[in-house]
This record gives sequence, C-alpha cells and structure tokens, in this order.
Amino acid sequence: MEKQIIYLLFFIITLIVSYLFHAFYYFYSKKYTLKKANPTGIRWGNQSKPISGGITFYSVFFVSILCYFFFCNAKIISDNQFLGIILVVTISFFMGLADDIINTSPFFKLFIQILSGIILINFGIFIELTPFKYCNYILTVLWMVGIMNSLNMLDNMDAIATVVSLAVVSGIIINIFFFYHENHVFFAFSSIAVLSALSTFLLFNWKPAKMYMGDNGSQFLGSFLGTMGIIFFWNAYKAENEIYIEKQIIAILFAFIVPIIDATTVTINRILNKKSPFTGGKDHTTHYLSYLGLSEKSIALLLFGLSLLSMTVSLLILNLIKQWNIYYTIIFSLIWVVCFTVFFTITKMVKPKPDYS
Repeated sequence: MEKQIIYLLFFIITLIVSYLFHAFYYFYSKKYTLKKANPTGIRWGNQSKPISGGITFYSVFFVSILCYFFFCNAKIISDNQFLGIILVVTISFFMGLADDIINTSPFFKLFIQILSGIILINFGIFIELTPFKYCNYILTVLWMVGIMNSLNMLDNMDAIATVVSLAVVSGIIINIFFFYHENHVFFAFSSIAVLSALSTFLLFNWKPAKMYMGDNGSQFLGSFLGTMGIIFFWNAYKAENEIYIEKQIIAILFAFIVPIIDATTVTINRILNKKSPFTGGKDHTTHYLSYLGLSEKSIALLLFGLSLLSMTVSLLILNLIKQWNIYYTIIFSLIWVVCFTVFFTITKMVKPKPDYS
C-alpha cells in the first residue's frame, strides 16, 4: 500500500511540475524564438509556433530518475537496463533538438536511430523473438528505427502524436502495475513521468495548438516507447516463461496500431507514386481523414479511442490468453488487417482538397 501511495504522490507532483515546465518553456520559446529551422517544410499546420514540448518530456523524465534514486536508494552502476534506457532517450532527444534548431541531415537522424538500437542491445535490451540472436539484434534495430520514425511522422497534426502516445504509455503502466510480478520501479516512475508530461502537454497541443512537441519530443517518445515496447510487449512472454511468436507479433501490432498503420500506409503510397518515403507530405492517414470531412479534434478523438481500444486488446492477448492457438492468430490477424484496410482504402478513395495541396 505504501508503494501505491508513493506512485500516486509522484503522479500528482509530476503533473504539477510538467504543467509548470510547459508554461515556462512556452513563454521563453516565444521570447527566444525556439521554432523549427525549416518553417517552409511541407506540414499541415503553421510552423511558426514554439517546438519546446519535448524539452518538458525529457526534463520530467530526468525528474523521475532523481526520484527513483531518492525513494529507492538505487545504484546507477548496478543496473544495465537503467543505464541503457537513459543513454538512448538522451541521445534521441538531443538528436531531435539538433534537427529542430539546425535542420540536420536525414542520414544523421538515421544514424542515431540505428545507434539507439545498438546501444540497447549492448545493455541487454533486445527483442527475443527467434532462437537466433543476430536475427533478434537486427529486428531490434529495425524496430527502433521504425517506431522512432513512425512517431515522428505521426506528429503531423495538432494533438495526434500526443494522444496516441498517451494511450501507449497508459498501456505500459497498466502492464507494469497489474500484470508483471517483478519489481519494475524505475520503469513505473519513468512511465508515470511521461504520462504526466503528455497529459499536461495536451493543454498546449490541443487544436488550436499553442505549442508543438518538435522532433525533440517525437524522437524522445519514439525511443522511450520503443524501448518500453521491447521490454513489456515484445518480450512479455518472459513473465510467464511462454513463447508464442505469433502472439508476440500480434500483441505489438495492436499496442502500436496507429503509428504502424500510418507509417506503413504512407510508405506504400509514396513508393507506388515513385516518391521517397522520407520526404514530407500531406498524405498521412490523418490528412485523408480530414479530406473525408472530419475536424482535427474529431480525428484526434477517433485515433485516441482506437489506440485505447487496441491497447486493451493487446493487454488481453498478452496477459489473459494463456494457451495460444491458431484460431487466436487468425481472428486477431483478421481484425488488424481490417483496420489497416479501412485506413489504406480511405487514402485511395478520398481525394485531397485543393486548398491543402
């Protein structure tokens, strides 16, 4: 009971601290013009707004580290995973911040994303899907590159990346508190901190947004959620000593359904149109939902609801279905494919409006 009270107090404290950080950075971002270095880039909204949301994400994450030491008397040298996560989210955050300020090369971003996967592997955090360790290592690097880019791509409209990340981190916290029997205090502290930072950021990022998270925010979230995804979703079977490859893959597809569908749809469409998947454009699933007639607020609520529902399915798959069989594989695969097909079909049937091109 004492631990639950500590977590509750920590959540309240980080909510207050997060709001104060966001308000502070918002004020000084306007004063010192902390804005995108490429304001003419192809994006949905006005790029002249502050991009300091991610600075609060990282600041509050750092607060969670200090609280972890204070409440738990932790020793930093004794925990490899702890060090690996701190290093990865730190270099990812500063890479995103550099891109915001000086508009770095896409190859530099790709290098840091690959490096993030390699660092995690060296600290013992990698996807354990196959008996072949090097296949697992390659999959880990591809996962980190993919999820960091997909979060970055999803940050294309007010509040979208924020609400989707809120749903994912909420699922991580539920997994930690209700289904894991091991002691994951640091993961709990850091996830609560990120939840608080995202919740208060929504006050500044909801349509019409006063502030964006920037690449510093999307890269931080991509690296943090990607790492938590490895530990609590890809490798969740370790809690029960069971291995079902299909179960692992389907669970992760549901947990990260919106970023995976959006990134996959955009990539396929751009390749079919003989365009580079790495260039910007107003051809995301969110944009096509707007072309369909939905308001930006409605799109944010729709994707938030889908993310929460899909995360619930993922937690059900991981924790309540103990004996996996082919019927579960077929049923849940069909559900996911239907979701993907609906969004992909919208991008083929709906025409962009002339004002947005």
